Amino acid sequence: MSRIGKLPVQIPEKVTVTVDGQNVTVTGPKGTLSLVTRPEVKVEVKDNEVLVTRFNDEKLSKSYHGLYRQLVHNMVVGVSQGYQKSLLINGVGYRAEVNGNIVLLTLGYSTQIEYVIPEGISIAAEGPAKLIISGIDKARVGKVAAEIRSLRGPEPYKGKGIKYEDETIRRKVGKSGGKK
Repeated sequence: MSRIGKLPVQIPEKVTVTVDGQNVTVTGPKGTLSLVTRPEVKVEVKDNEVLVTRFNDEKLSKSYHGLYRQLVHNMVVGVSQGYQKSLLINGVGYRAEVNGNIVLLTLGYSTQIEYVIPEGISIAAEGPAKLIISGIDKARVGKVAAEIRSLRGPEPYKGKGIKYEDETIRRKVGKSGGKK
């Protein structure tokens, strides 16, 4: 039995989960998310809990069992609390600002980078060196954060670039002083 898949997903107040065949829809105070599951698993709602079960013990079914349980859990948390990631920008002259649905990034290149914010995601700038990305879909929040980070990843010598707030960068020492 899958250790993750066998755990029920608790449904908090103000959140409704509806299952229509292979379609799972979760509605809450922050919005609505939907998911189409594979035929190897069955999702059902019982006693304010969501249960994910599989039909057989094949390897593929076991994999999908844990996967879809966690995806449903992420949807429930997303519509009730939401997700957010923080990015820190480090470097002389490196900064970011939000204008409408565009993030303007100055990252040491010859031109400014304009990143268009996707629908369903909100980005706020706390000062010129910190971006907070938030939304109800965990995968989309993580993808947007990864795309922005990839524009100028942190380098190991001076630490310049964009990094996650909870990320630690392994620093390297530079060249040694003189020849021997």
